[in-house]
Amino acid sequence: MIREHALLPVRPGQEAAFEAAFAQARPLVAATPGFGGLSLSRSVESPSTYLLLVEWESVEAHQVGFRGSERYPRWRELLHHFYEPFPVVEHFVEVLA
Repeated sequence: MIREHALLPVRPGQEAAFEAAFAQARPLVAATPGFGGLSLSRSVESPSTYLLLVEWESVEAHQVGFRGSERYPRWRELLHHFYEPFPVVEHFVEVLA
């Protein structure tokens, strides 16, 4: 299993709109083969920052399967305008549980 990690810096004042848009966008990623689940958390100390964790069968499931899908343009349309700056996305493999 691969875990995608992204800190999402949402423009201040746009948090409620972002959360509503994310609720609309979630089914787009969830429909991707190799998707294993996700969580979205909001920072207590920095309430305009969100932590997105997504579980994938492989990096390719994310980068090719989802980002190469017909659903990804809608994901971008719903969410990308909220970010300032644009988030860094990294993939992790568990080494200790």
